Amino acid sequence: MPQQGKKKRDFLTLLDLSKEEIHTLLEQTGFQKEMRRRGVLHQPLQGRTLGMIFEKASTRTRVSFEAGMYQLGGQAFFLSARDIQLGRGEPLSDSAIVLSRYLDILLVRTYGHDKVEELAKHSTVPVINGLSDSFHPCQILTDIFTYEENRGSIAGKRVAWIGDGNNMANTWIEAAALLDFNLVLACPEGYEPEAMALLRVGRLLETGKGKVEVVRDPRVAAAGADLVTTDVWTSMGQEAEQQARIKAFSGYMVDEALMALANPQALFMHCLPAHRGEEVTAGVMDSPQSVVWDEAENRMHFQKALLVWLLLGNQNDV
Repeated sequence: MPQQGKKKRDFLTLLDLSKEEIHTLLEQTGFQKEMRRRGVLHQPLQGRTLGMIFEKASTRTRVSFEAGMYQLGGQAFFLSARDIQLGRGEPLSDSAIVLSRYLDILLVRTYGHDKVEELAKHSTVPVINGLSDSFHPCQILTDIFTYEENRGSIAGKRVAWIGDGNNMANTWIEAAALLDFNLVLACPEGYEPEAMALLRVGRLLETGKGKVEVVRDPRVAAAGADLVTTDVWTSMGQEAEQQARIKAFSGYMVDEALMALANPQALFMHCLPAHRGEEVTAGVMDSPQSVVWDEAENRMHFQKALLVWLLLGNQNDV
């Protein structure tokens, strides 16, 4: 169960955290990575249990959370779509109540973000959004950690998002508003980020130093960028749209010519899996500017920091 006297916290979107809390989590991510590098046994979550509810399959999310929980001394339980049907059969609220009696923390990776919110509403233990169709907060904070361990603070930098205005784009918008960097999203017509993603951060953008702009031309977004990032054009559940999307995203491949427009020290990121020759060339994926493998590894370190923070508070106090 959560630490006695500690109010339950969920991590559904970046807006669940303050700027200060994000910085704390990023610092703790570095701590977790250093402990792992040094081979130091650090197991503050002995006896704790993580329930992982997956309606959407994922190699990286499953393995990084399972391995991370094990390294922290706890245990993870995987529940596939065959094991638990969110909102079908047993009401989601009932599932949340029951699972809260068995487990210390829950992770859900699903389609509709409303399912994540409903689970969190009725759960008495912390809930983590491992991905929904609207947001992917674990990935974006991992990406920011990866940028900062290579290039320093992301504040004031220019980030270019090339491609679909999907859950990743929505979460990058929240990150720009919270962490004061400039985000330029290049999306084809009809594939822009959801309007609500900008509405949710309107006040933060008005009062902070972050900026968000949506353009059509990828070259405009990449010009002078400190970070260029992209994702697959067709996400899970959109397979029927694949041919239409390939046509719509023609010209949005991140290739060497596009990267040449960015800052010479710019990094390239992709949350994986990547389709070489579609949204990115093999040359960019395998170039010295690419940090996709560090990015993938850092998912585990960030998520370890998140698990400890949600269950025990500031890691420096455990």
